[in-house]
Amino acid sequence: MNKSIVHDALVLFLITLIAGLALGAANAVTSGPIAEAEQKEKEETYQSVFSEASEFTEVDGLEDLIAKTESGLAEQGFGNVTVNDALTAKDASGKELGYVVVATSGDGYKGDIEVAVGITEDKKITGIGFVSIDETPGLGMKAKDPEFKDQFNDKAADTLELVKTDPSADNQIKAISGATFSSKATTAAVNTAVYFANNALLK
Repeated sequence: MNKSIVHDALVLFLITLIAGLALGAANAVTSGPIAEAEQKEKEETYQSVFSEASEFTEVDGLEDLIAKTESGLAEQGFGNVTVNDALTAKDASGKELGYVVVATSGDGYKGDIEVAVGITEDKKITGIGFVSIDETPGLGMKAKDPEFKDQFNDKAADTLELVKTDPSADNQIKAISGATFSSKATTAAVNTAVYFANNALLK
């Protein structure tokens, strides 16, 4: 009986070991292409929000800059927001045109909404794009539609206000009907990116 138990345990161990090794090998094979695809999607998003740029480089000392603006950002009342990344946008000659700042709001209807925001040196928003969004189809996902997201184009890089009716001021953005959470979260992420750019990147 004892030998049978030992034998069964050994067989189970070997099966588990082989399965684990197989999964590890599969992960090693697929993780590289997946990471490359995700990076390509990010770069395409950066290009879409700052079309005049031909190169994007990481901002030096980003972690320190984020840390220095955290307390001020918390005082703005944008909600559960964070800055994730910032890149310098350059033209073909290497001239700096502005920045792409990536910020996340955790207050979407279904979770995080991560937005890339292009901001010029003279403090204008060139556009916004979504690095990550998984809202309700036909409602919150309308945030990706030009009718909503293109409202941010050419706005002054200042605090934007979300409204339910047609905008009556330059800093107002009309919310998506039936998708208040998604609209608020997107606008909060944009405001976060703008605040960071104004207080950490733009002189």
